[in-house]
Parts: sequence; structure tokens; C-alpha cells
Amino acid sequence: MISVLIVDDDARVARNHSDLVSSIPGFRVAGIAATGRDSLDAVAEHRPDLVLLDLFLPDLSGITVLQELRGPERPEEERVDVLVITALRDVDNVRAAMRSGVVHYLLKPFPLGSLRDQLERYRSARSKLTRIDEATQRDVDDLFGLLRPASRNELPKGMSQATARLVADTLRQAESDLSAADVAKRTGTARVTARRYLEHLCGEGRATLHMRYGSAGRPEHRYHWAE
Repeated sequence: MISVLIVDDDARVARNHSDLVSSIPGFRVAGIAATGRDSLDAVAEHRPDLVLLDLFLPDLSGITVLQELRGPERPEEERVDVLVITALRDVDNVRAAMRSGVVHYLLKPFPLGSLRDQLERYRSARSKLTRIDEATQRDVDDLFGLLRPASRNELPKGMSQATARLVADTLRQAESDLSAADVAKRTGTARVTARRYLEHLCGEGRATLHMRYGSAGRPEHRYHWAE
């Protein structure tokens, strides 16, 4: 279970993020903090795996909090992963966040689906790290690809962001695994199209594939949202 601390001085935003985190399998909310000092105390108390950090806080700069959580003076075993969520767009803040090794930098406002997407990528990356002892270049490429998703214009040729999200949402909301034919029927796409998007999700580690063997014929490809 991945524990998450939410840091935001806007109570409504913090509540929305808390509800979202709680709705994703494999995640739990460790706590909510509204100030920089409270966030540092909460990290010391709860030892979360991930902090959702707003940079605009009423007392301390979010960058100051970030550097406290990720700085070289903090022992490695006490450092936590940080996902920045902020309306601050100036390059100095972006540069400082990158230097501190944040998981990602989400600019407000954004649809909650974008945060869900990033959290699921984070979960997939953590899961992959637990399954390997020594990383190959392919492993590293896959991990950084999960944590730093491609931009909307960098999907494989012929694929659209809207259809990718539709297929992902369909698989995520399904109560059991689905075949490409099932997904095609639910999304209104062609079977070959659905299968291409499903394979893309598997390649990103966001979906899993298993084979269902029947009494005759080729095995059926079944897809399940990664948890």
C-alpha cells in the first residue's frame, strides 16, 4: 500500500485530492497538511511514500519544503518521493523542482484524471522496481518512461489522446479482465484499434495481459488494469 501525504492550503483542493487518492487501488491517504511546517511534521510522523506538494504555502516556500524533504543532508532512507502540484509556472521553480528529483510537476488547473494517471504511473514504476535486482537499460528506459510520460503529441503514430484515455478508463472501470473485443464494444472502436491501445497500455506497465486457454483454438488475450 502506497501512503500519500497531501499538502495544500486550499481545503477544497486538498479534499478533492484526498478523495481521488483513496479511490485508487493500492493507495491510502496518510494525512493532509495546509502549511509547510505542518507538512514537515506530518512527514516525520507518518513517513509517507509520496507527498503531493503545492508550492504556494502560507508560511514556507514549497521549494524550501521540497529541499528539506529531498536535500542531500537528509539520510537516504528518510527521503520521500514528491509530486509537485502547483499554479506556479516560473522557470526558477520548475528548475529547482527538477534538481530536487521530483516525480513530476503538475500545473494547476488540471483535470483530476491527470493526477490519477500520474499516480498510477508512479505505482507501476514502484512495482517494477520491486521485481528487478539489477537494471538493464531497457528497465531504466521503462521506469523513466512511466514517471515522465510522453506529451500528448508523442503517442505512437496514428493514436489519439482521446481514444487512449477512453480505452484506459474502460479497462480501469471494468469489474473483471476484458478482451480486445470487449473493449471495442464498450468504446465503439474497431477491435484492431482497441487491441493496439491495450498493447500500448501494457507496454507502459499500466495494464497486464494474460492468456485464457480454452478447449480448442488459440488462447484468448485478456487485459486487466494494473493494480
